Parts: sequence; C-alpha cells; structure tokens
Amino acid sequence: MAKLSTHVLDTMNGRPAAGMTIEFLALEPAGPRLLGTFTTNADGRTDRQLLDAATYRPGRYELRFDVATYFRATGLQLPDPPFLDVVRIDFGLAEADGSYHVPLLVSPWSYSTYRGS
Repeated sequence: MAKLSTHVLDTMNGRPAAGMTIEFLALEPAGPRLLGTFTTNADGRTDRQLLDAATYRPGRYELRFDVATYFRATGLQLPDPPFLDVVRIDFGLAEADGSYHVPLLVSPWSYSTYRGS
C-alpha cells in the first residue's frame, strides 16, 4: 500500500520531539505547493500519514521541520541566529506503490535522516 510518513526524534534529550511543526510541500515545475502543515504528537509522529493510498503520487517533495522553535519551547536558549532553524529535506518518491518513511533525528547542532519504510 503506497504511503508516506515521518517522525522526529530529539537526540539531545533522548525522546520523541512532541509539538514540532512540519510543513509538507510538493516540488512542482511551477514552484513549491504546500500540501499541509502538521504538528508532531507525543510520540514524535504526525497523527495521520502525509500521503495515503488515495493521495500518494511519485514526485519530488520537501519536508520543513521547525527545529529552532521546537528547541526554544523546551526551554533551551539558542544563539541568535540558531545554528539550525528550519531543516529542509528534499526527496523523491520514485515507486508508484512505494511505502516511504522519512524520519528526522535532530539536536540543535546536527541532524540525520534516512529512507525508512
């Protein structure tokens, strides 16, 4: 079943990143198109998939994770400007019936991602 999902892990505090805002965009020839804005739940996940079987289409997409706002909300004082503000991940969905998961592992100073399923 085709789908796209994400989650965020706060590697500085060793827990899911609850309350982080994520913008999800389709990267189209005419320019980026906002598909939705999500907030992570207590498990660091969105309450629904970014794309499900009905909305899934191969193509280029971007996730924008509002990292600095999240870490400030935890009480952390960040420099101005912060080292990481909004983390953008551009990626492609090539498989017509793919099951993709794009997680973000993040601290105020570093991040990583990978293709999950």
